[in-house]
Amino acid sequence: MFPMRILAASSLVFCVLMGCGSPNSDLLAEQQKLLQRDSEWANLASEGKDVDRTASYWSDDAIIVAPSQPVIEGKAAIRKFVAESFATPNFHIHWKSEKVAFSPDRKLAYMTSTTQTTVPGPNGVPMTVSGRGITIWRREADGQWRCTVDIWNDPPPASP
Repeated sequence: MFPMRILAASSLVFCVLMGCGSPNSDLLAEQQKLLQRDSEWANLASEGKDVDRTASYWSDDAIIVAPSQPVIEGKAAIRKFVAESFATPNFHIHWKSEKVAFSPDRKLAYMTSTTQTTVPGPNGVPMTVSGRGITIWRREADGQWRCTVDIWNDPPPASP
């Protein structure tokens, strides 16, 4: 009986020290997985070529709230928005997300981001605008994380 207790205690100590299945190691791994998925999405969007693959990162019922535009709802409207964006001369977008926060059941998560978008300026010359964003992600039935809410804003006005 005594050797079994020593074996059990040794196993517990080993798992604590090595992070065997601990909630914190699982959480960190899931955070990294979601950040990696978002980074792949940002790189794909930055290429500005594959509308369908880029749109696939949003859920079917997703909404986009972009500055100075009506709310874009659903996959068909999002696909159209992406296609029009990619077709815009000199359009380019890239973002970097950070600080993943999960719901207690880990079925939802949100991240904040910084965004750089290049679009035609008022005189047709390309201008790059920096912004901030927040995305809400949901783990779908297939186990994949997809963005359900995508909101970004223009930069704050310059100080006088």
